[in-house]
Amino acid sequence: MARIAVIGAGMGAMAAAARLAAAGHRVTVYERLSTHGGSVGRFERDGFAFDSGPGLLHLPAVWRDLFVKTGKEPLEQCVELTQVDPASRHVFADGTDVLLPNASRAGTVSALEAALGPGSGERWGEFLGRARDAWERSRRPLLEEPLPADTSPFARDPYPALRQGLLRRSARTLGEIGTRELRDPRLAALLGSHAMAYGLDPRTAPAAAAVLPYMEQTFGSWYVKGGLRALADAVYERCLARKVEFVLKTAVTGVLEKDGRAVGLELEHGGPVEADMVVSGAPVPSLFENHIVARDHREERPHRRPGARTGRVAVHLALRGGRPDDAVHRTVVHAPDPAAEWDAIDAGRTGPRPTVVVMRPGDPLLRPDDDHETVTLTATVPAALHGGQAWADAAGAAADRMVEAAEAAVPGLRERILWREVRTPDDTRRDTAWAAVPAPALAGGAGAFLPAPNAGPLSALYFAGGWAHPGGGLAHAGMSGALVAGLIVEGADFRGSR
Repeated sequence: MARIAVIGAGMGAMAAAARLAAAGHRVTVYERLSTHGGSVGRFERDGFAFDSGPGLLHLPAVWRDLFVKTGKEPLEQCVELTQVDPASRHVFADGTDVLLPNASRAGTVSALEAALGPGSGERWGEFLGRARDAWERSRRPLLEEPLPADTSPFARDPYPALRQGLLRRSARTLGEIGTRELRDPRLAALLGSHAMAYGLDPRTAPAAAAVLPYMEQTFGSWYVKGGLRALADAVYERCLARKVEFVLKTAVTGVLEKDGRAVGLELEHGGPVEADMVVSGAPVPSLFENHIVARDHREERPHRRPGARTGRVAVHLALRGGRPDDAVHRTVVHAPDPAAEWDAIDAGRTGPRPTVVVMRPGDPLLRPDDDHETVTLTATVPAALHGGQAWADAAGAAADRMVEAAEAAVPGLRERILWREVRTPDDTRRDTAWAAVPAPALAGGAGAFLPAPNAGPLSALYFAGGWAHPGGGLAHAGMSGALVAGLIVEGADFRGSR
């Protein structure tokens, strides 16, 4: 039985902690905040409650596996999961509107054909077929196995080349897929919105990012009753059931090192803590920037990861008036000029009217009564503004533009607002130590879209969570926890999750 110290109580870290405790190790989690969950938080006021992180769950099988491997009660006995149908509504700049069903390729193709015109659904269906090829080529090595020492095979993009005449031409980016293969700005915007959800610019994201819409449209979107925070609570309770100890309001300031091996933690208060192994669920860039790992072991790649420059603004709206029965859970209101939107992000500006995701859960647990409604708006923005401008000074104007855009999804929205709470990348930094939102691991792009490996630069140091392999997203965080636990329990013989 090893003594394992875990830095942070985020979802990836807790997933690793629960698995390691179930394997018989003595696990202690040190969290600088007063609660667990990391980016999967909750904001509450006046009987209204909002998820302050992700609002929907994809690939719930990852979390089902955690609960199967760590106890008798399955996931569905701990939280109530429902499929969201329709999965999403998309309102495009020209006013076109389409409802996409949950986990139905045929239904999606039919809906696009009817809303966008003949041939559009067929082109999207053919694209999903190529995205499936990329998924099947990359799923196992990129999501279910530790990163190998030689990552050069991931530099090649698994998205198949499209035959054009006698030749095959490879799309190098997601944007090129939209232009060459989908040939409709609305389909291109639909495709790009899946990359934008992870802070990725379709113009530079590799073609392999096609797996993102494929995953969602194949495996579906799920809602957790009470909000995604209920899942974080369930994972925390599972950790406690496995005798994981949590030490909250305790910041870690350093990793103790001896002869190239991690041997414990330095705490801000309370002195050193000895450990046989250390698992860091803190964002990898923050870990190195704060010198928790010695400078001579510094890993530069996480600082340069594409997507690391983008964050999110969320606007939580408490509304008077009940939610209509035909309201859609998630609506994406697309920006009128996606290129200008990304140019502004690249320049560190809030820019023109953004693409806005409107979440209307319709969950009675999130509102004071049926005469009120909770709505959350989110937009991808620069993690830091140009010239050192504080997000607090720009938040109000950015929120105004988001509310204006969201009127396309919720008519009369502004007149219904009782109050609003705006959260910016500065709030994300306060809660998770890093303002940016991590992107998932992707093949292609010359290997630039790979996160830090789970095995750290010191022996007995491991990384879990969104900034570690296999990258950002709630499902990926759960996968990282499984990979770290496998590396510790099985050692060098570990070949990946089964």
